[in-house]
Amino acid sequence: MGESVAGRVFSVLDAFEGAPDTLRLTEIGRRTGLPLPTALRMVRELVAWGGLERATDGSYRLGTRIRALGAAAPCPRGLLDAALPALRALTARTGGHADVAVPADGTALCLVSGERLPLHATAAGKILLASGHGVPATAVRHTPYTLTAPGALGAQLTRIRETGLAEGHEEYRLGELSLAAPISRTGRTVAAVTVTSGTGTPRLRLAPAVREAAVAIGRALDAPPRATARP
Repeated sequence: MGESVAGRVFSVLDAFEGAPDTLRLTEIGRRTGLPLPTALRMVRELVAWGGLERATDGSYRLGTRIRALGAAAPCPRGLLDAALPALRALTARTGGHADVAVPADGTALCLVSGERLPLHATAAGKILLASGHGVPATAVRHTPYTLTAPGALGAQLTRIRETGLAEGHEEYRLGELSLAAPISRTGRTVAAVTVTSGTGTPRLRLAPAVREAAVAIGRALDAPPRATARP
């Protein structure tokens, strides 16, 4: 069975990820692997819907319909902007690497480093799992200390819900200790703030700092937007 029409449309949209602002039809065909007549048909459908726009030089760019849908979703860029002051303070206080992670395709996407972390083997991922973002998949063992037994992981997620703090001790990389806490917006967990340091770092030094960072970021997200000053 060939690829569905929806799959072809999605592949055209995926072609714009990491691409220049505009793409020509030949480049869309190359990126998607679709024959040019098929790519043209998908592109025309998307233009009619508003998902793509045709530029004056004949190339194509993402249209206002896609941008409007993106604006309706939680914005990682806005989250990162709100989190940066707290992340800088967390880094200065602990000496570790501070980041914010959001759920993305079954992983925890770190907005500072751009790294995708496994949900079951990292502190940030466990916060997201405990908050209902994603489900534990087949647990891959990254180190000898990775927790893979479903029962043990489930018990750990229960403790995380009770304490509001997750820990990853050499479960993803040897020599690393990570702690994370949930970031809430209007009472709902939308992300996790995490700090990663060496295993020799005292846990009691990291835990209060990451909790305070989570509270500060949540407050920044819930704060009303500043009024624009009139000229």
